[in-house]
Amino acid sequence: MKKFYSILIVMLCFGFMNAFSVDAILPPKSKSDAELTKDEAVLRIADMKQTNAKLEKDLEAIINKIDKAKAELELAQAGWEDCEESIREILGIMESDVTAFRQRLGKIEGKVRELQRLNDDMLADRQDEVVALAAELNKCRQEKIAVIPEFYNKIIALAKDIRGLYREKKIKSYTVGVWYKTKDCLWNIAGNETIYGDPMLWPKIWQANKGIVKNPDIIHPGQVLTLPEKAPKTSDEIKAERRYWRNKKEESAPATGLNK
Repeated sequence: MKKFYSILIVMLCFGFMNAFSVDAILPPKSKSDAELTKDEAVLRIADMKQTNAKLEKDLEAIINKIDKAKAELELAQAGWEDCEESIREILGIMESDVTAFRQRLGKIEGKVRELQRLNDDMLADRQDEVVALAAELNKCRQEKIAVIPEFYNKIIALAKDIRGLYREKKIKSYTVGVWYKTKDCLWNIAGNETIYGDPMLWPKIWQANKGIVKNPDIIHPGQVLTLPEKAPKTSDEIKAERRYWRNKKEESAPATGLNK
């Protein structure tokens, strides 16, 4: 009999626990608030309150961490400022000196960024600017203010960037052949597809070889002509071309005046 009652009690407890767990099951999230029963609404509200309480606790912990981090940052900033002030005192420089030096490096950095955007051919034509930048940076490096951490690292980075700007200018050459074989003249050479592919660019070859080509109408077999990179004619090349055509026109104009 006792065994029977024991089994009955266990069964009742099991049934009660199942009934309680079923009642405690939250309604699916896909079910809208308007569709909830009273018991489901109570469960959802209780769950939301519990979730909200947890979020508020987590938020409070995050705020405390942020406040602690801010305090540590303020201490670090104060220490950094004290360190910088000590460095300035040791070096015998003023805050205005730091600002002026920062501006100088900023100008160098801006020029470096400008040159980095150029292609190799354009960069090769501006090597004088690269050399000037390197010289200016070296002057900055030799000043005692350059040991300040803010500037020291930037100078090293700029020096690396400037080294990456050096390019060798590409210089091509062409050896003039005999006329009956090659029909070489400045017009035909410039029109050669392997050179410019545009005969109108012949003044570029003429101006690049003024030392050996006095008259652009006359070139000789065996002459080695320097060929600049293909590019639009410069203002000097355009002026030379206009002068050439003006002289040709004057030479071909009929003589005027009375015969005596």
